[in-house]
Amino acid sequence: MIVKPIPSPGTIVRNVWKPLTFLFFWDVLVTVTYYVLPFRAPGLPLTLLGSAVALFLGFRSNSAYQRWWEGRVLWGAMINASRNLARMTGSFMPEPQGISLTRDIVFRQIAYVNALRCQLRRLPFDDAVTGYLSKVDESDAMVRANVANAILDGVGQQIDGVRRRGWIDTIQQVAIERVLIDIANAQGGMERLKNTPLPSHFRFYPTLFAHVFCVLLPFGLVETLGFATPLGSTIAGLMFLAVLAIGNELVDPFSNTVHDLPLDAMCRTIEIDLLQSVGLPAPEPVTPVGGRILW
Repeated sequence: MIVKPIPSPGTIVRNVWKPLTFLFFWDVLVTVTYYVLPFRAPGLPLTLLGSAVALFLGFRSNSAYQRWWEGRVLWGAMINASRNLARMTGSFMPEPQGISLTRDIVFRQIAYVNALRCQLRRLPFDDAVTGYLSKVDESDAMVRANVANAILDGVGQQIDGVRRRGWIDTIQQVAIERVLIDIANAQGGMERLKNTPLPSHFRFYPTLFAHVFCVLLPFGLVETLGFATPLGSTIAGLMFLAVLAIGNELVDPFSNTVHDLPLDAMCRTIEIDLLQSVGLPAPEPVTPVGGRILW
């Protein structure tokens, strides 16, 4: 995730350099052809066409940003629910029996959020997942299609076992179960975003119209700008292509790119808060490098 207030020009160019390079050479070709083989450029209604394309791109970018922001809200809810789970289990469990149990639940929750991170990014499970699970818990979870949900089920079963032993009462179990439901609901929302792409017409038509407009643009500018047409047309095309690239980057907030949500940093936040809540040493938070949080 980029945290600098202004993205670097290099970042912008990296996102659009291929179509921008094609556009520049196309503008040069149209301009040279206009002077070598004089022709009358068609009177294209560029203002009307540009407004229509901008409208399409605006709808697409807004839809993509809504998905990105909803993903951030869901992860914010996950962070809060994880803190609540650690606090409630630490407060409800009797000492000294509850100390080890609270730590076990904290470990499970850290493993859970990291397993969810890996599932959303379609990555193999790393040490942040397996390192916090016992061998028995790991073998039980890894055979399930949804490993994160399996870990969460284990927490629920553990809380039910505590209630059966009389360490907590039914009211306390219900209170903890509400937090687990909030966690499950946040996971369901994230999976919905990941598994439901934008409708095809939201993706295809803005892309098509933006590229067609960029191709037609030099024909409408060459009589006015002359030899400056490649520069003017390319700059105008950059604006449309940049907006198009923004929509492409934001549409999947859980992919593993610099423009997406910093899931590693948020999982590290949960890890730090939960470990410190049970008096254990915690790792350092993820800090930006070169204006970016990786990842």
